[in-house]
Amino acid sequence: MTRRSLTGMLLAAGAAGRAQQPAGDKPVRLVIAGMTHGHVAGFFRRFAGRPEIEVVGITEAQRPVFERYAAEFKLDPKLFFPSLDAALDAAKPEAVMAYSNTFEHKAIVEACARRRVHVMVEKPLAVGMEHARAIERAAKQAGIYVLVNYETTWYPTTQQLPSRLANGIGKLRKIVVRDGHQGPKEIGVPPEFLDWLTDPARNGGGALFDFGCYGANLVTWLMNGRRPSTILASVQTMKPAIYAKVDDDATILLTYPNTQATIQASWNWPFSRKDIDIYGETGYLLAPDRDTFRFRAPGKRDEQVTKLTPLTNDFKDEVSYLAAVVRGRIQPDGLSSLALNMVVTEILDAARRSAREGRSIGL
Repeated sequence: MTRRSLTGMLLAAGAAGRAQQPAGDKPVRLVIAGMTHGHVAGFFRRFAGRPEIEVVGITEAQRPVFERYAAEFKLDPKLFFPSLDAALDAAKPEAVMAYSNTFEHKAIVEACARRRVHVMVEKPLAVGMEHARAIERAAKQAGIYVLVNYETTWYPTTQQLPSRLANGIGKLRKIVVRDGHQGPKEIGVPPEFLDWLTDPARNGGGALFDFGCYGANLVTWLMNGRRPSTILASVQTMKPAIYAKVDDDATILLTYPNTQATIQASWNWPFSRKDIDIYGETGYLLAPDRDTFRFRAPGKRDEQVTKLTPLTNDFKDEVSYLAAVVRGRIQPDGLSSLALNMVVTEILDAARRSAREGRSIGL
């Protein structure tokens, strides 16, 4: 089995033309669009002093949310803008990172497209195919990149999957991806984050979209961008007193010619997890965490366990990657690309319909 390197993988972002790429290594002028996605705290905690970026504006419709983060991370009040349009026009950013609810991704991309500004959104891309197609259309017409950030993209194990698989487990037969945690309320996410995560209109669903997207992303990448033949999904709400409007547990079964993938997404795990098992004709490769491989080679009884070191290149995290794309060092493809995430959205959209209708959906 042949796998290309991550930087050369399969799918271009799909834009017909490209926004002009600035030269040099100056910090990328960045606007943060929205603060209701709890991952925004991780951004300020990890990336506030990074030389690749300069935050020139922050937008949030709920001023108290901004003020809370401003107090925690000592943000300059002058960075605040009441709307994205105002921030884009006044701050003149080169890129936007969106930390809004998923429903707002479409409006954010369209506003940025009108000004030819690149965008990175938190996973997943969209709440459904209607929004995804509008995002794709806006990006193509403006010639901008739209990137999707998944935590798992920057894991050393994820980065090394292609080369490890090329070393031999035979043709892919089964893939199992497990993602989730005890539940957003149980782990104490901020109230504005919990509010939209439990709203099917703004989230697309519950655990199905929140964590099913990770598996759909990785499986689509491993299958070279191919759409599955069939999609069968089952969802449950095991804690209706907390998650009355959305599912909190989902299983998605994807079939391909000679390969089957199972995605287990849940707000009911006893602990947080993001792991993947890959089985081939003659061996297996398991990634139980971000920096560990367990490998069983053909004809061997014992596993080989390998610990990986953190990455230091443009793929070490989302900020490094975004800056490299904006500066023209990387042509986005693979896990973060718009093209691949269009397929991811199609899978999630079909899985939601499959669960609702109680039948397998053919693509």
